[in-house]
Amino acid sequence: MDRGLARKTSAAPRRVCVDEKSFGRGHDYVTLVLAVEQGRAATVERITEGRTRESLEAYWRTLTPEQRVAVEAISMDIWEPYAAATRACVPGAEHKIVHDPFHLLRHMNEAVNDVRKGEHRALQKLGDTRLAGSKQLWLYGWENVPDRWEGRLDALRGQKLKTSRAWALKELFRDFWTCPTVEQARAFFARWYAWAIRSRLGAVKRVARMFRRHLEQILTYFRHRLTNAAAEGMNNRVQSLIAKAYGYRNRERFKRDILFHAGGLQLYPVCLQ
Repeated sequence: MDRGLARKTSAAPRRVCVDEKSFGRGHDYVTLVLAVEQGRAATVERITEGRTRESLEAYWRTLTPEQRVAVEAISMDIWEPYAAATRACVPGAEHKIVHDPFHLLRHMNEAVNDVRKGEHRALQKLGDTRLAGSKQLWLYGWENVPDRWEGRLDALRGQKLKTSRAWALKELFRDFWTCPTVEQARAFFARWYAWAIRSRLGAVKRVARMFRRHLEQILTYFRHRLTNAAAEGMNNRVQSLIAKAYGYRNRERFKRDILFHAGGLQLYPVCLQ
């Protein structure tokens, strides 16, 4: 590991993914910074403590001013500390930050589930249990619903339920990502936002307003076409390391294991001829 870290070049990636990973139980996180270069597997560039503004600034400060200018795109969730760190350190960050589509859809799924829970409680008081056991149904995209559940979801969708309206808005938002240009995406979002605000669904309206506040960094996706898919894959890889080690007590060992397996380091000695 020491040999590999010593050989690591100072070249900065042009495309970066930022995500957090839980080290232990509770809100105990580290920040992962990944290099995502076309034609190459994603590699972990840096692991820092916590998921604060300082966590990400610690990475940006390792780069020279010229290297920060050369960064083209940074994918991340809507997490203000990461965005603030990037705006403070990376010139032109407002045009480079890309809020990850998968995380945004997760916010919409959470909104749908909040609507379902509230409506289920209200219906139960009236002796109506039609939403019982339906949580997973509403989290599927329509094309991914298992055959055995398709009939039930179709029947529920056809009823005058708040949950079915929330689900329809979630599914419509998925179509947003198919827009070919920034201009078409902006127009699509304006229509979707108007429908969401008129939905009278509090959870959906909260998410819609959050999206509107961050719209410019959502629209950057249509310029850079960058997502956090590599970071999600890396999270799964790290989780497998945690399972293999039966957990970590030592934080430094945890970091070194990640870099050993996913840091893209040249670990082997040079053979002398």
